[in-house]
Amino acid sequence: MDTHLWFAFVGTVILLQMPPGPDSMLVMARGIGQGRGTALFTVVGMTLGAGLVQLPPIALGVSSLLRASPLAFDALRWAGAAYLVWLGIRLLSGTKEDLEVDQIRRVGPLAAMREGMVANLINPWPMTFMIAFLPQFVDPTRGSVWLQMLLLGATQKLTGVLVLGTYAVASGILGEWIMRRPGIRLWQQRIAGCCIVGLGVRMAVGGGK
Repeated sequence: MDTHLWFAFVGTVILLQMPPGPDSMLVMARGIGQGRGTALFTVVGMTLGAGLVQLPPIALGVSSLLRASPLAFDALRWAGAAYLVWLGIRLLSGTKEDLEVDQIRRVGPLAAMREGMVANLINPWPMTFMIAFLPQFVDPTRGSVWLQMLLLGATQKLTGVLVLGTYAVASGILGEWIMRRPGIRLWQQRIAGCCIVGLGVRMAVGGGK
């Protein structure tokens, strides 16, 4: 690939990933409620884990079938909405007594990676975005289109580690202060739960945009 074109792609995709969305909201909820470690594992699942599933079919052009099928797209969109609502309800279900006796649901590293990966995979917009965005930086005259698509997709996922990792670390630092204050933590959980439920509803109504 042309070096200047690649750097332009990196800068553009970082700017597009910075505004808060479903992935960053889940990462922040994990960071504040469970600590930066759990949030970072969630990021790994959202980016590298999901990328292992998404990038091969995108590079091979199979993913275009999803875009061409409104029924498959809608099914995936509704599944993503339901999953986000379920995660939000889990946060809303905690009580002050649970927090005081330290019985809040813990999320281990593997579970955090799995939840992050699933949350990204069942949201159709990351896949749709890559289908629409990546080909614009491909130059068929410079070699294999498949390899260029794979490189661009991998680059996007690595920039996602950087951007979402920043959200994870920042929310984890705030979470350390909140952890020592059960009352504040309870309200934080409720607010985060409402936000995630709201994102799920927005995804169902507006397509996750």
